[in-house]
Amino acid sequence: MLTAETTIRQGLRPGDIGAVARMHGVLYAREHGLDHRMEASVAESMARRADALAGSDGAALWVAERDGAVVGAIGMTGEGDGVARLRWFLVAPEARGNGIGGRLLDAALAWARAQRYERVMLFTFGDLVDAARLYARAGFRKVSERVGTEWSEVMVEERWELQLCE
Repeated sequence: MLTAETTIRQGLRPGDIGAVARMHGVLYAREHGLDHRMEASVAESMARRADALAGSDGAALWVAERDGAVVGAIGMTGEGDGVARLRWFLVAPEARGNGIGGRLLDAALAWARAQRYERVMLFTFGDLVDAARLYARAGFRKVSERVGTEWSEVMVEERWELQLCE
C-alpha cells in the first residue's frame, strides 16, 4: 500500500539512471517476458540525455520515491519541430492503483505545455493496458501500431500522440 511518504521530485540525481533502467528491466521481464533489450534501451537513452535531464535543458525527469526507493518515473525529451517525447514511464507494482502514474503523467504534460511544445508523442506496446487508459484519459490517441522487435522478440508496438495546441 502506498503511503504519504511517497514524493515526486523533478531532476536527475546520482543513481537515478541505474534505478529507472533496472526497474524497467526487472518488471518488464517479470510481467511481460521482455529480455535485456528493454533495460539496455532505457539505460542508453537516459545516459545519452543525462546532461539535459540534470539541467532541464530540453528534457526533464520526474521520480516517485518512497522511503528512499524509486517506485516510479517518467521523462520528457524535446525531439525538435515542436514535438516532445514521453519516455521511461513506469510505476512499481506496490505503488500502482494509488494515483502515482497519473501524478507523474500530469507533471510531465505540464512541463511540456510550459515549454510550449505543440505535440507530445510516445512509443509503448499493446500489453500495457493500464498505461493506455492513462494516455487516453489525458487526451492521447493511438496513431499507429506495428509488429516490432525493439524490446523483445515480437510484440505490437504502438505510437500515441497528444496535440497540445492547434
